[in-house]
Amino acid sequence: MREKPAPRVVEALNGALHRLFDERPRLHLLGEDIHDPYGGAFKVTRGLSTKHPDRVLTTPLSESGITGVAAGLALAGDQALVEIMFGDFAALAFDHILNLISKSVTMYGEQVPMPVVVRCPVGGTRGYGPTHSQSVQKYFLGIPNLKLYETSPFHDPYVLLSEALDHGPAMLFEDKVLYTRRLFRDDVVDAHHRFTLLAGPAGWAHMSPIDGGPADVVLLCPGGMAHRAIEAVNLLRERGIVTHLLVPARLHPLDLAPVLPLITAAPLVAVAEESTEGGTWGADVAARIHGEARQRIRSPLLLSSRDSVIPTARHLETMVLLDARRITEAVTEAHSGRTGDVPADRPVEGSTATTGVLFAAPKLNTNDTTYLVLHWHAEDGAYVTEDTPLVEVETSKAVEEIAAPASGRLRVHVDAGGEVAVGELLAELLPDELPPASAPEGALPGARPAPRPVPEPTPGPEAGRYPRTRTLDRVQRATAAVVSRAHREVPAAFTAIEVRIDEVMTHLRRMSAATGAEVGLPEVIVKAVAAARPAFPHLFGSLRDERTVELADRADVGVTLDAGNGLYTPVLRDCASRPLAEIADDLMEFRLKALRGEFSASELSGGAITVSLNPDPGVLLVHPIVMWPQLCMISVGGPLERVSLMDGVPVPCTATTLGLAYDHRAVNGREATAFLRTLAGALRDPEQLAD
Repeated sequence: MREKPAPRVVEALNGALHRLFDERPRLHLLGEDIHDPYGGAFKVTRGLSTKHPDRVLTTPLSESGITGVAAGLALAGDQALVEIMFGDFAALAFDHILNLISKSVTMYGEQVPMPVVVRCPVGGTRGYGPTHSQSVQKYFLGIPNLKLYETSPFHDPYVLLSEALDHGPAMLFEDKVLYTRRLFRDDVVDAHHRFTLLAGPAGWAHMSPIDGGPADVVLLCPGGMAHRAIEAVNLLRERGIVTHLLVPARLHPLDLAPVLPLITAAPLVAVAEESTEGGTWGADVAARIHGEARQRIRSPLLLSSRDSVIPTARHLETMVLLDARRITEAVTEAHSGRTGDVPADRPVEGSTATTGVLFAAPKLNTNDTTYLVLHWHAEDGAYVTEDTPLVEVETSKAVEEIAAPASGRLRVHVDAGGEVAVGELLAELLPDELPPASAPEGALPGARPAPRPVPEPTPGPEAGRYPRTRTLDRVQRATAAVVSRAHREVPAAFTAIEVRIDEVMTHLRRMSAATGAEVGLPEVIVKAVAAARPAFPHLFGSLRDERTVELADRADVGVTLDAGNGLYTPVLRDCASRPLAEIADDLMEFRLKALRGEFSASELSGGAITVSLNPDPGVLLVHPIVMWPQLCMISVGGPLERVSLMDGVPVPCTATTLGLAYDHRAVNGREATAFLRTLAGALRDPEQLAD
């Protein structure tokens, strides 16, 4: 029997709240829009108001009022959880948190229990803009009696909430990025790292290499930064730098004792957090380390986001917020400057030499050792600025855009169309003493001359009415590269059938109302495709050679999404073992990411089969191109109004067209028809797909 995957953090939080309400009859929850079916902005409170209607109170839009009532409940002997819809709005509750909730513990002449926990979704990277994306933890540091916790992929939310209620008042910060991520379990993080919990389940999580070895660097971060820190740890590993990661459950009061031996044994200590610098948790950590271990280590390296409000535009938000690449480069530079362990003859992205900054091809995934250079965003010899998009490379899974690691004049070493190995020099960024506006036009010595500018065409009589040219954007060029290869290499065939969908749509409307998830035809198709894998395993694979199909070990199903800014094919993982409502949540998240264009390469790679969604009404038939190296792509047309005979009487109905494009080397027409009929059968009996 397949092991059930670890819960997502939002599921773990929801389960923790249900358990606490079952265990604590005097516990109350207050917040905005937390009643079913909405269940809060991030669905953390789903089901609670239905099960405990007298103790779950949806409130007016007044963060100050909510926290004031919570304080009154606690003073009367009850317990209270407060949900702030976005952590940014906690500023409106600051007065009651500072002057009522925290002070009531000790200002009445005796110790007064104050079991109040204020929950705050925080953090950026989701495109929510400057007033819905901040990390506000630092503004609550150091308030007497107030404890601060933060969710992480290592810690059980039930443990954090229980401790916070028992030793309150407290605040629990929940990074919004974590909601859709799964908890780590069984002490495993990835193929190279494991973790242990130091000082109990609400203590520090210590991630270390499975193969052991002393740390070159100890990296500390709050839970919301954990996945970015883990990515940085793996990037540093590829550069030969052994990094241990420490993540606390409680930010304040800070207890360094369990991890101080690890910290003092490392040549370099770094602290990474998403907030802007100044008065931060990282600064508090650095001060404590300096005070307790200044004779044994140098001052920690502090890494924060840039000094800016958080922009809404995705590319600007990326430039502001601290990410894995910036952590990697800063730690690499600090480590190299201290120990000299990184070989001088191995170019490292961002490393500085006398000729400028050497820009090497980074390791983008575990499958490839070489990449195809698709496009340079700047001409050879041009001046480029740090963090601007510089080059696009194609891996076996996706097209990746890599930013400039520094400012300088570009000297390209691998032209577009060429291949580059991991760690091989892509380009140099040479120092330019003149500012960009007055830099000489000619290329630097040894650089290839830039192409001669093409003159603009002379406007004709129709000029001004219609554009004469259209430039393909990055996403469209990446799509073009994939489908061009598929069209060249895959001898595709196509089969289609028509299916009535009235009954399944009625069933889905009932399911959506019952679960709170927006479950539609795309989710059912994905689930039906995944459920068909045991009967048609060779449709879920790729041709390894002319005689062998390499079969997928689970149903990872890609879906096509086009929000008007390019076609994406993100992958829904292990769909056969997951309920429809969970698939619906993930697909909704993918739709938002498609709108903002913020997919990671891992989310776009690894599909065993793909579903092409074409939901516009009246779309009769779509013949997709098989996404190499897959063998099949299913197409779903739009709703079609039809008339059918029932007992000899014409009856209106709704239908759709299911099509299958397939690699004729591995799949034949009879199998394609049988597969489509299996999908159609699942649509006629959707209840079998619910779980």
